Amino acid sequence: MTEPAGHPKSRPLDGYRVIELGSTVAGPFCGRLLADFGADVIKVEQREGDAVRSMGKRTKGRSLYAASILRNKRNVSVDLRRTEGQNLVKALCSTADIVIENFKPGTLERWGLSYEALKAVNPGIVLVRISGYGQDGPYSERPGYGVICEAVSGMREVTGDPDRPPARVAISLTDYITGLYAAFGAMVALLAREKCGVGQVVDAALYEAAFSFMEPHVPAYQQLGAIARRAGPRLPDNTPNSLYPTADGRFIHITAISNSVFRRLCEAMGRPELAVDPRFADGVSRSAHEDELDDIIGSWTGAAPLDEAEAVLHEADVPAARIYDMRDIFADAHYAARNAIVQPEDPVLGPVAMANVTPRLSATPGKVEWPGRGIGSDTLSVFQNELGLSSEAIADLLDAGVLFAGEDEPASSGRTIR
Repeated sequence: MTEPAGHPKSRPLDGYRVIELGSTVAGPFCGRLLADFGADVIKVEQREGDAVRSMGKRTKGRSLYAASILRNKRNVSVDLRRTEGQNLVKALCSTADIVIENFKPGTLERWGLSYEALKAVNPGIVLVRISGYGQDGPYSERPGYGVICEAVSGMREVTGDPDRPPARVAISLTDYITGLYAAFGAMVALLAREKCGVGQVVDAALYEAAFSFMEPHVPAYQQLGAIARRAGPRLPDNTPNSLYPTADGRFIHITAISNSVFRRLCEAMGRPELAVDPRFADGVSRSAHEDELDDIIGSWTGAAPLDEAEAVLHEADVPAARIYDMRDIFADAHYAARNAIVQPEDPVLGPVAMANVTPRLSATPGKVEWPGRGIGSDTLSVFQNELGLSSEAIADLLDAGVLFAGEDEPASSGRTIR
């Protein structure tokens, strides 16, 4: 029985079921967010496995990336190219609240898993559709990866240094942005279902998700014809907000954009007069003279080693930080105090580190229960327990290649699904 809301062990999505048909990053990240907060996420993979299992670093034959992004999910392996597999997945969807997919538009329709088909067997279903360019429009049939759609969104044009080609962040940034929007859309759709009793489609497009982050630049072009360009470590029209060198060849980022914080920065630098200098007296003036101001701040930071400059700024309550790498993060006292890195036990990897659940809820927090499992680890238990297939029927499906069962099948999670 599902524990009542507010119970210390309950999570907000306990009792909800999600079928994850997506692959790579955006779909699995969406599913991971829902699983972290208690949803019973059943991930459906082909026998060859999700492409994310080949991404990132590997050890002991396991993908470390998959251990994190596939966490808290049950894994089944079904051949969706076969009619029998499509029918089995449709039956699973009939038991679910949410279905997540990020295939090229039209794929679900070819498999007999369109929204209309799913709605016919489950009127309350929320179908989350993640794609490069959305479910309609002239680009909808194009294949779309996050970084490609990031280029279309305008975000790539503003990323990097002005004297170099557009750069990229060394993570699948747009996939994560879109997965986050998709999860938010799924929650909003569930709230709407509480009022009307029926589900709907959530259409999350990679290019639109990235484009939404271009918010300040959209009216600037429409009203002024201003085209945003790369600005390196600066945030344009937001000064001082940049990276500055230190005497030991390192860097510190300082943000002092409000008048009160800028005054504290000036005091910390021993230059209180700058706060009343007409060039720097307010935010608009500071942005108009950002080269001059950055030179002044850079001269001050350049005269001290990083540790000293950072300590002075922290003492003055000025937002500032060195640029952390992963070694810094693992050694950092604040990360440790907030348990920001957790290490659930994997049967092959042992304890495997990953980012803890965020955001933090005071009464019904999420948690990491287990790392990502192997392909088909839960195939037998899911189709026996959730669809009531007999051992003989499952054996026939395994022999026919419609289903695949991994070798590390865990015990049933025992969750109660409504």
